[in-house]
Amino acid sequence: MSKKFYITTPIYYPSDKLHIGHTYCTVATDAMARYKRLTGCDVMFLTGTDEHGQKIEDKATAAGVTPQQFVDNIVEGEGGILDLWKLMNISNDRFIRTTDDYHVAAIQKIFRKMYDNGDIYKGSYKGKYCKPCESFWTESQLVDGKCPDCGRPVEDAEEEAYFFRLSKYADRVQHLLEDTDFLQPRSRVNEMVNNFIKPGLEDLCVSRTSFTWGVPVDFDPGHVVYVWVDALSNYITALGYLNDKYNDYDHYWPADYHFVGKEIVRFHSIIWPAMLMSMNEPLPKHVFGHGWLLLDGGKMSKSKGNVVDPYILAEKFGVDALRFFLMRTFPFGSDGNFSNELLIQTINTDLANDLGNLLSRTTAMVNKYFGGALPAGCKAPAAPQDCDSDLIAMASALRNTYEKDMEACAPHTALADVFKVIQRANKYIDETAPWALAKDMEANGARLAHVLYNLLETARICGILLIPFMPDSMTQLFAQIGADEAAQSWDSAAVWGSLSETAPITKGDNLFPRIDMDKALAELEAAAEAARKAALPPLEIEPFAAENVDFDTFCKSDFRAVKVKACTNVKKSDKLLKFTLDDGSGTDRQILSGIAKWYKPEDLVGKTLVAIINLPPRKMMGQESCGMLISAVHKEKGEEKLHLIMVDDAIPAGAKLC
Repeated sequence: MSKKFYITTPIYYPSDKLHIGHTYCTVATDAMARYKRLTGCDVMFLTGTDEHGQKIEDKATAAGVTPQQFVDNIVEGEGGILDLWKLMNISNDRFIRTTDDYHVAAIQKIFRKMYDNGDIYKGSYKGKYCKPCESFWTESQLVDGKCPDCGRPVEDAEEEAYFFRLSKYADRVQHLLEDTDFLQPRSRVNEMVNNFIKPGLEDLCVSRTSFTWGVPVDFDPGHVVYVWVDALSNYITALGYLNDKYNDYDHYWPADYHFVGKEIVRFHSIIWPAMLMSMNEPLPKHVFGHGWLLLDGGKMSKSKGNVVDPYILAEKFGVDALRFFLMRTFPFGSDGNFSNELLIQTINTDLANDLGNLLSRTTAMVNKYFGGALPAGCKAPAAPQDCDSDLIAMASALRNTYEKDMEACAPHTALADVFKVIQRANKYIDETAPWALAKDMEANGARLAHVLYNLLETARICGILLIPFMPDSMTQLFAQIGADEAAQSWDSAAVWGSLSETAPITKGDNLFPRIDMDKALAELEAAAEAARKAALPPLEIEPFAAENVDFDTFCKSDFRAVKVKACTNVKKSDKLLKFTLDDGSGTDRQILSGIAKWYKPEDLVGKTLVAIINLPPRKMMGQESCGMLISAVHKEKGEEKLHLIMVDDAIPAGAKLC
């Protein structure tokens, strides 16, 4: 039986705006899973969504839907997470949602199991809470008073809660981190030990009572299981742990790798192993904390407005090119600076100039000089030259080097090694000058055939090793060079000469056309702007007036800046607010305005507004109104919206607008 390999991504929070940062980790995990399948492993690749918590409940309420409807739309709806993984050709074997019934039931059993073991107890939580990260922090852990992970403000939190005796496992977890290769890369270890364990590992809040969208604690229904117990346990519930949905826990667990972003390494390398210790279950073999994709020096984040849309990039440059760029350009354990310029440059240099050029030139020459098939005997010349031996030696040794890179979770290094061979093959074309050999086919035909075979065979070996990164494009490559199924296997990548000498060669379409940088950047900017506008809510504005107003009449209108001294509701009216205004004259002005639906009186005191003051007074609800406040009105999704025109408070009361 083939060796088993279980790999996971973190389960993703169902954000309503997915960006290239979400794609990065999943593509890396997919590449590793595809590599392991290529080598003959029995692979289980798991991903999914983390759907409970206060953030989801709040967003659903704001959207006017239930939490379940909210997450269903983002996970399964058009442009949602499942759509993105399909677009990016993600080959996950299983997808878990923490709202799945079997997972919910298993979480209740897991919580009960740790409680029965004496590792969960009831207490009261008081401290700082970051809602976006769903993390509790002590005062000493805050950075400048804000969440140390995301830098956002925290809020005071106090509620009855259950706690997990995380402190009980501090010594065992520290040993796991310091004395084994459990956490990778090694640079993450000191951060975890020095920042979290040595200062004193505190017990962990594992239930909440301030919201209801979560897994209920079945023996204390006022509590819901806090997100990290719920989310982390997906790695085992998805295999059938304490449920009947699946039955391969014993087959695949422990996981070989959890690939996670560095911001959640703490939860995976400290809390998760401690939970498993409490349940007396085996620990995963490795947690790998990769870096972030940065944009303009900062982490991509919807809340910061600096996200990059993978749909736009994939449509423009192709899914395989985007997958390749993510894995080729950034060392997997470190942060990487993303830019569209770098993406285009990488595609042009590596895929168009190097790989695409090698394939296009070679297949074209086979068709031109040999009618689409090389003659028998072309892979074993009577007198090989030094450049032949050099290329053959590099290509023959490539699989072993590549394998070491991939086993070390260094896909960027593996790809660099592949492209060294591709670059060597392009140099080999210049050294051997096939076009010159073709001038005398009688004398040089055998030599020319051998040169072209070497190029095809190099492309074949490199193509096999690129399957995990660009699976669809490599299928096209194999079709062009006539590689049968046996010549596409992992074993054949280590055997020079596996391509049939007389394989049918097809000059197909260029796999990776060169991109015009300036044109592409302009189109990306236009697409991003169009997407931004499309995301804005649909607006309806009042029709423009058909009748013109002459200039002299308009100039008679006296618009002034006015400052709100007081504002109150008008008794017996649910529409009117009464304003006491400083109009710069020294005498207060009273204006009534029907805007109570949109504004609270106390929110307007001190604001500088715009009023037209030379309208004749009129009575409203028995009170006099001297003028009119200027507002902007539109409809949004069928609902009328009103915005008072507010101006800079530095403008003095009574200043005339002209």
